[in-house]
Amino acid sequence: MNVAIWLLLGLLALPLAEIAVFVLVAIWAGFTWALLGIVTGSLAGLLMLRSGGAKLGRIRVVLGDQRLTALEADSAGTMFLIAGILLLVPGFITDFVAVILLIGPFRRALAAFLLRAMRPPPDRGDGVVDLEPDEWRQVPPEKLADRRETKRSS
Repeated sequence: MNVAIWLLLGLLALPLAEIAVFVLVAIWAGFTWALLGIVTGSLAGLLMLRSGGAKLGRIRVVLGDQRLTALEADSAGTMFLIAGILLLVPGFITDFVAVILLIGPFRRALAAFLLRAMRPPPDRGDGVVDLEPDEWRQVPPEKLADRRETKRSS
């Protein structure tokens, strides 16, 4: 399945999961404490984003150079800002992910993983584009011949 579809399904399922976790926490600790936890997390995210605004300039400088290593992404505060955004979103699941992002080794490992995943494949230099098996399909030669003839006649 396409990554975009998985991402869309995850984003659609997140509110339902957040509500379910909120109900479980409210049953366990009480509605007032659960609501206080949600509000506290959102306020912490707001404060993080407010203080992280100065770091945006460093992120722009790093991205402007068209080079980004895991250490630069981490030192520029990118993961700090992502954690702030996740804290700002109400819910215990996003708050948990944000707290994980604030732990140094996890933050650096995730930054390295994301940068490795977003790095374009090396250029072979021979004009050949390597595609994954699900990114292409075999076309019978007779259909190719028909297409070539219709393009020439038009």
